[in-house]
Amino acid sequence: MSEALQKAEAAAREAAANTVDVAQIVAAVLATQQLAQQQTPAPPAPARQEFDAKKWVVIGGVVVSVGLVGALFAVAIAIGATCATACLLILRAMWRDFQKGQ
Repeated sequence: MSEALQKAEAAAREAAANTVDVAQIVAAVLATQQLAQQQTPAPPAPARQEFDAKKWVVIGGVVVSVGLVGALFAVAIAIGATCATACLLILRAMWRDFQKGQ
């Protein structure tokens, strides 16, 4: 019986040593997790901005104004091109009449 008692005592010592090892490993893991949380703080959530109607009215007004200026510029170019074409046609006709001697 003495031999069985010695085997049981050796097994109990080994289990106790394993328990201490496991406790140290758990403590190391917890310490590592705490350090990781301290080093990388979570970024703050971006604040949601409220809807600003005034901003969108201003943007819309600017877009409409630029569009109107562009349209007027296009009309001015079209009128200028038409006048230049008419002027050139008249001058060409006058040049032909001058060349014919009329």
